[in-house]
Amino acid sequence: MSVTFEFDNAPIVVEDGAWIAARATILRGVTIGAGAVVGATALVVKSVPAGAKVLAPPASVR
Repeated sequence: MSVTFEFDNAPIVVEDGAWIAARATILRGVTIGAGAVVGATALVVKSVPAGAKVLAPPASVR
């Protein structure tokens, strides 16, 4: 963490055939593998393997 709030950046790589839905958040330095699916509102903090699915937790009534 920087006390001066310096900009810290890294590329996001989206490989061929990957789908990223609306309102998904992909953090810096992450690779979305070929053919992977990232669902709406999902938060992706580490790389996703090819063909994997990343889905946000469903809402539940309590």
